[in-house]
Amino acid sequence: MLSSMSGSRLLRRGLVLAGLGALAVAAWNLAAVLVRHVRHPRVARAVIDDPEHSLSISGAVRSVQAANLTMPAAELDRIWDLTHLEQLARTYWRFLTRVTLGLIRVVYVPHGRQIVLIARPFVLLSFHEPEYEMDPSNGFVRWSIERGVLVSRSGRGAGYLRIDVSRDDRADVRGYAVLHVELEVANFYPAIAAGVGQWFYRETQSRIHVLVTHAFLRSLARLDLAESVTGRFAQRVDAAAEAAATRGVSAASRGASAASRGASRLRHARSAEGARQDGARQDGRATNNAGAGSVSGGDSAQRTAPR
Repeated sequence: MLSSMSGSRLLRRGLVLAGLGALAVAAWNLAAVLVRHVRHPRVARAVIDDPEHSLSISGAVRSVQAANLTMPAAELDRIWDLTHLEQLARTYWRFLTRVTLGLIRVVYVPHGRQIVLIARPFVLLSFHEPEYEMDPSNGFVRWSIERGVLVSRSGRGAGYLRIDVSRDDRADVRGYAVLHVELEVANFYPAIAAGVGQWFYRETQSRIHVLVTHAFLRSLARLDLAESVTGRFAQRVDAAAEAAATRGVSAASRGASAASRGASRLRHARSAEGARQDGARQDGRATNNAGAGSVSGGDSAQRTAPR
């Protein structure tokens, strides 16, 4: 009897502690959200714009979610490069970790990424290295799915995850432009659909994926892009900036050397001109002295001549 009472007390205490822990985690995340909202106010207006047939399940799954971000055209110009596309990709992985309270994490491995539940070896999805492409109007980043707990055996190496961006430069009278962001999972063979049924996948994993993706797309209104872990394109930008700075320093050095040589030549020319003018003045004084002596001798002769 006593043991059962003590056991129930321990259970209640455990439940209370678990509840307090959950409240503490929730409060911490709420505080983090408020801090992010203060630090990163909304820059754009996000509107979900999914295509008409956003979900297709026929053995392989294709799921597409999209949003239009209306923002100042100058802001869109600022982020339209491969460096910010790489940051957008990293922002997606960061969002997954935040929205799951750290349960789902991204592990960077040589030649790929792994989405894990807390830590390895619980690998939900593994991807190959991402592919990037961008032109003046469109861009994308694509991860090919390799394997994982969520992938059926027959679907390993078949599907991919892709983020597409496109811009509409027809700015309105206020100077605003539209960035269209689309997230697509295609040719994906979910293990849960193969093991239980497509209806079960549709009502569970698929719904969760859509909710999380819509939340991610709405979060982009703040343009709070995460720094890339690999920094593939940031390194290129830094290298280009360093090369440009080196070229600038070299050009400045060459210009300074040329200016120094020019000043030296000018000083030599002025010295030569001064010397020439001094010589001319000395010659002039000598000529004047000689003439004066001649006149003086003539007068003397006139004075000594007999009358």
